[in-house]
Amino acid sequence: MQRLLLGVALAALALAGTAAAQSYPTRPITFIVPYGPGGPADTMGRTMAEAMRPHLGQSIVIENVTGANGTIGVGRMVRATPDGYTFGVGNWPSMITNGAIYKLNYDIQRDLEPVVRLPHNPYIAVVRKNFPAKDFKEMIAWLKANPDKATEGTAGVGSGQHVSGVYFQKVTGTKFRFVPYKAGSADIIRDMVAGHIDFTFDQAITSLNHIKGGNVRGYAVTSNQRLDAAPDIPTVDEAGAPGVYISTWYGLWAPKGTPREAIGKLGEAARKAMADPAVRAKLAALGQQIPAPAEQGAAALAAFTKAEIDKWHALIKEAGIKVE
Repeated sequence: MQRLLLGVALAALALAGTAAAQSYPTRPITFIVPYGPGGPADTMGRTMAEAMRPHLGQSIVIENVTGANGTIGVGRMVRATPDGYTFGVGNWPSMITNGAIYKLNYDIQRDLEPVVRLPHNPYIAVVRKNFPAKDFKEMIAWLKANPDKATEGTAGVGSGQHVSGVYFQKVTGTKFRFVPYKAGSADIIRDMVAGHIDFTFDQAITSLNHIKGGNVRGYAVTSNQRLDAAPDIPTVDEAGAPGVYISTWYGLWAPKGTPREAIGKLGEAARKAMADPAVRAKLAALGQQIPAPAEQGAAALAAFTKAEIDKWHALIKEAGIKVE
């Protein structure tokens, strides 16, 4: 009888263990976003979190960790407990360019686990509505005639706005001043609407609504293709600065040592979300482009990250971009 009871108990424990293993996640998941609320990374994180929720059966909480162009937030990702309940939304500046500009106490490729590659979008040259130039060509001419008089808002040294601006100066022979903002795009756009700064290179995900609302003007898209969500805005090739192509891409990472089951489950949920027609339409309206299925997986994100580091670190060091 005792053996029978022992057998029943062991079987019950085995079944309970199997059920527990299959129940992940059993509580809400946190996405660390290394920029402030309302910015493009925050918008991407919240959009994907909501789209992934039905596939996980749990909510996803956004934790905004600002400062030092995303390095503080990424550091938080690296130090998070690898239990499958904390992940990080990273992008081109926070995961790529920062490594060439800051002396970091972490290594993206060594200390984080790639989960899934998320959508990407080019930048838009966004200008205050009363800037003394009617289009991009006139803006370049005005900047050349008035060196160091205009101001570009950035999220700090090495941010997407800053790298875009430095590259733009090099291509066009213009000079202007950079104004850093701790919280990033949301504060930049706010001050541009108020007329405190002249322009920025901002992501479509945060600037399109302001452009369409007439609060600011969009002069050019940093791509060789116009955006479906803003077909009236010319490309840089059409607008007078050919070849100034810059795009911010996003990905999801986990702390090193996160269980493979959790990484797989989150990656699967993200891929299902990006395949949903309603989610795709929403992302397209934000100026986002979704990578092909073969480019979305963890291995693809790892390979893409390495290629981006090899490319941009060399260019940034050549341009002399560094923390002063």
